[in-house]
Amino acid sequence: MSIRCFVLAAVLTLALAPARAIPFTEKDLASEESLEALYERWRRHYMAAPAAGVDRARRFNAFKANARYIHEANKKDRPFRLALNKFADMTTDEFRRTYAGSRVQHHRSLGADRRQAEDGRFMYADAGNLPSAVDWRQRAAVTGIKDQGQCGSCWAFSAVAAVEGINKLRTGNLVSLSEQELMDCDNGNNQGCNGGLMDYAFQFIKSSGGITTEANYPYRAQQMECNKEKERSHDVTIDGYEDVPANNEDALQKAVANQPVSIAIEASGQDFQFYSEGVFTGSCGTDLDHGVAAVGYGTTRDGTKYWIVKNSWGEDWGERGYIRMQRGVSDSQGLCGIAMEASYPTKSAPHDTI
Repeated sequence: MSIRCFVLAAVLTLALAPARAIPFTEKDLASEESLEALYERWRRHYMAAPAAGVDRARRFNAFKANARYIHEANKKDRPFRLALNKFADMTTDEFRRTYAGSRVQHHRSLGADRRQAEDGRFMYADAGNLPSAVDWRQRAAVTGIKDQGQCGSCWAFSAVAAVEGINKLRTGNLVSLSEQELMDCDNGNNQGCNGGLMDYAFQFIKSSGGITTEANYPYRAQQMECNKEKERSHDVTIDGYEDVPANNEDALQKAVANQPVSIAIEASGQDFQFYSEGVFTGSCGTDLDHGVAAVGYGTTRDGTKYWIVKNSWGEDWGERGYIRMQRGVSDSQGLCGIAMEASYPTKSAPHDTI
């Protein structure tokens, strides 16, 4: 498998609030002129680069189709809503290629071989009496939302989020770590903006002796030459990693109850592209194409179970960069394949210097 991408109460309210998007009504869709006005309002809001000629027409056509899709979708009786967000002038195919075009299934045989080679240990197998709700943001084990930009580096963001979490839980220090180091220096199995796998990132961090901070090695949204001096700054270490038993949401819950977990999902559909708020129950399959991090779980007042998922598309997507995805679906693979390829780093002793 290789992934390419893609006051306490007050804090929680902010985290779950939908990102600011362009509101619109049916009147905005009534004519070509009103759609033009809506498109220009959207462009100003997101400071979209000006386009001309054929490209402008192509983007406007995509925008019109997406606006109509969002409007019709929000009429349905579903527990989530869509919004005219920063991806509104991208076709589904373009969005998939840019943010969630990883073709994980193509590399599934590599993942299967790797799983057979591991000892199969799952330290949380016997975990019981799990809390009914967990949110690692409440424990300050999750850094702020980051943005991968137009680069298929979601695998690095997913792995880093999990390492940041376990480091906080073992040392008491929340440190924002460097995705760019993984992009530039972990090029044995991973491929920078062209995809990667979280397990390989964990292997790299362990074998190289650690990973440096984001402040020391900031993100550039493109693969560059490895900065060996910065790579040698081993600010945070891990002992290794373990895979969560595949296709088992109960096992995933046991892991997430104990630490943030790297997961892979299919994120290339229109519902996911324009997700704004609520518990996502939209249309998606199991063609895994995006790496994210499960940082908690809970249940709504009406009894809908959900995962709290940290994405890497910036705060102006979803619920300030997060999505709540339905948990406990009948399919053992989980919604959008969320339970198929989960893993987490291990760390047993607080021996870092930060």
